[in-house]
Amino acid sequence: MRLRGPAILLPADVDTDLIIAGRYLRTRDPSTWVAHAFEDLDPTLAGRLAGTVLVAGPNFGCGSSREQAARALRDAGVVAVVAPSFARIFFRNAVNLGLPVAEAVLDCSEGEMVELDLAAGLVRAGTRPPVACRPLSQRMQAILEAGGLVELLRRGA
Repeated sequence: MRLRGPAILLPADVDTDLIIAGRYLRTRDPSTWVAHAFEDLDPTLAGRLAGTVLVAGPNFGCGSSREQAARALRDAGVVAVVAPSFARIFFRNAVNLGLPVAEAVLDCSEGEMVELDLAAGLVRAGTRPPVACRPLSQRMQAILEAGGLVELLRRGA
């Protein structure tokens, strides 16, 4: 699976409450989560997420186990999230919902084009040499390629 998009840089320890604040979880309308993604970090960020790759510091998605955080990013059009480490529950929620994630330390600048080859386990920023990311299992790659676990199961795989 090959993906690309301009980088949006995020700090370390971005928790699920920072991705989508708890005050917006009273609704089941995912468009509300999309509209308010990262609101407490940068109120303009939600409108700039479509087509981007989030490049974050370690421990991305820590905090609660709310799957709405991964869903908000996916529905906002985030192409993928790259971070040195993820909270395990966020990582699985992201994969199960069809949001590609890659564990890698990636040096890049805001807006720089990021390319991911999840099958090969490589991530590249701009013209820099690629860096290895933790390879995803074939099953996880199949889930992502199907658009999420539910879609994969609907196809009978």
